[in-house]
Amino acid sequence: MKDFLNRDRFLNILENVNIWDVIIIGGGATGLGIALDSSSRGYKTLLLEQSDFSKATSSRSTKLIHGGVRYLAQGNIRLVYEALQERGFLLKNAPHLVKKQKFIIPVFNWKMGVMYWTGLKLYEWLSGSLSFGKSKFLSKYEIIKKFPEIKSKELKGGILYYDGQFDDARLAINLAQTCVKKGGILLNYFQVESLLKKVGNKISGVVACDLETQKKYFISSKIVINATGVFSDTISKMDKSACPIFIKPSQGTHIVLDKSFFSSSNAIVIPKTDDGRILFCVPWYDHVLVGTTDTFLEKSVLEPKPLEKEIDFILQTFNKYFIFNTKKNDILSAFSGLRPLFVSSSNNSCFYTNKTKDISRSHKLIISSSGLISIIGGKWTTYRKMAEDAVNKAIEIGKLHKMPSITKNLKIYGSKASYKNQNYHWNKYGEDEYHIKKLIDKNPLLGTFLISKDSSYSYTEAEVIWMVRYEMARTIEDVLARRFRLLFLNAKKAIDIAPKIASLMAKELSRDEKWEKLQVASFKKLAMQYYFPSTSVL
Repeated sequence: MKDFLNRDRFLNILENVNIWDVIIIGGGATGLGIALDSSSRGYKTLLLEQSDFSKATSSRSTKLIHGGVRYLAQGNIRLVYEALQERGFLLKNAPHLVKKQKFIIPVFNWKMGVMYWTGLKLYEWLSGSLSFGKSKFLSKYEIIKKFPEIKSKELKGGILYYDGQFDDARLAINLAQTCVKKGGILLNYFQVESLLKKVGNKISGVVACDLETQKKYFISSKIVINATGVFSDTISKMDKSACPIFIKPSQGTHIVLDKSFFSSSNAIVIPKTDDGRILFCVPWYDHVLVGTTDTFLEKSVLEPKPLEKEIDFILQTFNKYFIFNTKKNDILSAFSGLRPLFVSSSNNSCFYTNKTKDISRSHKLIISSSGLISIIGGKWTTYRKMAEDAVNKAIEIGKLHKMPSITKNLKIYGSKASYKNQNYHWNKYGEDEYHIKKLIDKNPLLGTFLISKDSSYSYTEAEVIWMVRYEMARTIEDVLARRFRLLFLNAKKAIDIAPKIASLMAKELSRDEKWEKLQVASFKKLAMQYYFPSTSVL
């Protein structure tokens, strides 16, 4: 099974490669996209991630593949057009993960309603042949029928439009798997400690440490790409010749509620909240995801904590539009992600590309005099275009043999499965569903975790074994946060099954009882940050 993610095999390959064409630092959406674009062009590609794939921002999104309605109001037509095109490519290339989703904007003021209608028609027109569907006006009666929990006072009607929804962390795993099929190598829990330099102060590779064995590696390459998002300045500081990268992290927080608070299969959009952002209420894995906030922080951290004021803001806004008096103890999970807001430098020696208006989702390439390429900003929807831009620049800087990008039409791993089974839990695995179920057939004693009354959201022990063997899951958090998504859906239930997950993983990874106990304790401490209002409930 050489096309699967296998850390031991990748380490063996690392030991036997003298020089790589491209090294990517960072295993989020951007880094994985770059690794896929690079490897699919035929370049010898290595990606190094200090934690698990999509550990930080890339697993904490609003789970939307969208053009960005709010950018129309800012006049950034080009950004919206690009994102809508990429949205269409993603639906075509990853149909097992990306699906069309109906969104509705409630209208309480006719003047605003006309403005929304005009904007959404432009949104629809910009998507062209890749349109997800036609927007239309809905009456007050139709809105109430679709959202029985909405407050109907002063409600005039609403506008329905289409966008996309996905599982961010699962797409990250599939990108990694696709990259491996194209010859790329990826290593998680592998931290870059410094940059290698040669005569002329040009970067010639990295010094990295395997965090599981503490073994250090001196790895040579023709080009190094910094795709570490909010931690880009950390890598930049390793390069003494680099222009400083000024990152202003902005925290976005989401809460997850039981579907009894939001029974509709449609998503709803509150177009303008008190802090000027859009608030989404999106059905997700039989729950409802509500967010997001926009709070500036002083520094970037790997595990950001939801702030009390952010939780209060989301609940107040939600309760303003829905009949419930939702409280903190109704929250099943709350999580935060950091957006890397790029602050321009006045240093003329810096070379910046994509000099667009400084908004949170635009992306920029920064090339230092030593040849380090850093990519900042962007969003999940445009990860492919960002990757293409970065690799094009890498070809130029690293003097690689020029090869065209093929990712516009490259099917993502998992997309070839047949979808007769409408169970999204299994569909997300794509063709691996067959292998996992075969594992169950061979091991009938493998049990099931009954997470929900709805059996379609129960998990099997076979999946845990599969994730360890073939998806490079190394910790309980890797399984419960990013592969099962349970930590993001229900922190309490995630804690409940953590010991069982630890036991299964210990057998697969040849770990002892001490490892199990440390893993469970560490995971419980982490999960408490996702649970409101207090840890005493746990």
